[in-house]
Amino acid sequence: MGRKSILKPTVATVLLLIVFYAFFNTSICPYTDHNLHFHTHENSIPKIPQTSVKVYMYDLPRKFTYGVIKSYLIARGQPENEDEASLKYPGNQHAAEWYLFSDLNNPERSGAYVTRVLDPESADLFYVPFFSSLSLVANPVRDGPVAVEHYNDVEMQEALMDWLGEQPYWKRNHGRDHVFICQDPNALHNIVNQVKNAMLLVSDFGRLGHNQASFVKDVILPYTHRITTYKGDIGVENRKSLMFFMGNRYRKEGGKIRDSLFKILENEEDVVIKHGTQSRESRRMATQGMHSSKFCLHPAGDTPSACRLFDAIVSLCIPVIISDYIELPFEDVIDYGKIAVFVDTDSAVTPGYLVKLLRGVNTGTILEFQQELTEVRHYFEYEDPNGTVDEIWRQVSLKVPLMKLMINRDKRLMKRDFNELDCSCLCTNQTRDT
Repeated sequence: MGRKSILKPTVATVLLLIVFYAFFNTSICPYTDHNLHFHTHENSIPKIPQTSVKVYMYDLPRKFTYGVIKSYLIARGQPENEDEASLKYPGNQHAAEWYLFSDLNNPERSGAYVTRVLDPESADLFYVPFFSSLSLVANPVRDGPVAVEHYNDVEMQEALMDWLGEQPYWKRNHGRDHVFICQDPNALHNIVNQVKNAMLLVSDFGRLGHNQASFVKDVILPYTHRITTYKGDIGVENRKSLMFFMGNRYRKEGGKIRDSLFKILENEEDVVIKHGTQSRESRRMATQGMHSSKFCLHPAGDTPSACRLFDAIVSLCIPVIISDYIELPFEDVIDYGKIAVFVDTDSAVTPGYLVKLLRGVNTGTILEFQQELTEVRHYFEYEDPNGTVDEIWRQVSLKVPLMKLMINRDKRLMKRDFNELDCSCLCTNQTRDT
């Protein structure tokens, strides 16, 4: 009897411990070994925000949107067309401004990250859809058959600021809750100090000052790729060249490395390196070259980034990035170390270093790179419903809490004078009395 009486509470105690263990193991620590595989790849990171960010897109005067397209086409000898519905944005690497504009204008859009609202009072953000990059080149400096005498990009920028200055929502928070796209490094150059409080959508920070742009408030965008996406499978059988590059050999200060690379690489038998400029034939040759090479060279140009990088990604041609100050889009979900080779400038211009490095990469590793490229290339397809535009809006939505923090902080701070920038320089209005 005594033995049975002891056994019963012992069994009960063990069972109770098992129940408690199961409860705490599933409720408090749910990610045990058997389900960790659901969280090992960047693409599986949950990205849907709890609430969609409300965006109000300004109905700008047409001269800032469709008017820029018209001026661009007229300057290139095309007849003036009053039918806006038939206007096509020119195919160039800065077409992100068109894709975002078109997306917000699409009545059937179903993006999860931002929702367009027609009532500005309900908006979290105000999108300014000025085609700033196209405006920069609307009136060609040279080689244009027609000079559009009435079009002037600087005057357009100033006119935009005059128009915004009359808007109550611009004045309300000193533009902090506004979004501008200025993908070309020189876009909005004349007014950047007037819009630097806003969220800027840029390709890199190459020509922006440290008090104008920052990861704190801005978003890095990919250029639109110019060559055809590779449709084949991963593999090296049809990629006979070790490395390919086609582009302008001579660039300004930031791209002097290109000439050095040409001298080092142009006599390597399995490397294709060509001088080329933007043309239909050049794009055809670049497509063929990238689709048939294992690696694609991406040296800095006039600025740290260029569309060539995104051409390489959609070609499954492993980018070799030689740009010490490059910034890359969507790095919270893309590990570029898995899809690209990074080489510092000094090593790259050391004779023999680059080709020895790349020839040492075995086939298995190349296939791993290519497989990763297939996993992420949709992020660089602007026409993919789940591609670039969707990801840009996600990046924009992530900035909103910090943007609101800046606005609220700005309201309560008194005038502050700094001899040097501090950690709050992009969160603080340093010249305004409150």
